[in-house]
Amino acid sequence: MSGGDRSETGAPRATPDPGALAVGLGLRPDLSAERILAALVEALPGQRIACLATLDRRAGEPGVRDAAAALGVPLHGYAAEQLAGVPVPNPSERVAAALGIPGVAEAAALLAGTGPLLVPRQVAGGVVIAATAAPD
Repeated sequence: MSGGDRSETGAPRATPDPGALAVGLGLRPDLSAERILAALVEALPGQRIACLATLDRRAGEPGVRDAAAALGVPLHGYAAEQLAGVPVPNPSERVAAALGIPGVAEAAALLAGTGPLLVPRQVAGGVVIAATAAPD
């Protein structure tokens, strides 16, 4: 496996179930929809995405809204307090320092989806991505 086939934590990337995914995103402000969509294709090739989820203040940004619209899926925004209440397997020191919470992508995916993480936190094109099974 090359370095691109590993999650941010160094673990091999998971191969999700064939069902649709609830995808959590952690991202910097002002990313374009094109960059977000390219990151999703890189991290989740061939996977069906049922929804996107992220920090509420990022969900209001044009690039994130436009990416959800391009995919034809709902976008869920969660307050930092909601995300803070979700135990995540791969906490981020950077997010903890910036927001005072363990993580965004994994917590948002867990809130938006069902069951455990199918895709743990990984970085693609500067976007942090995690996924769970989408609710039926």
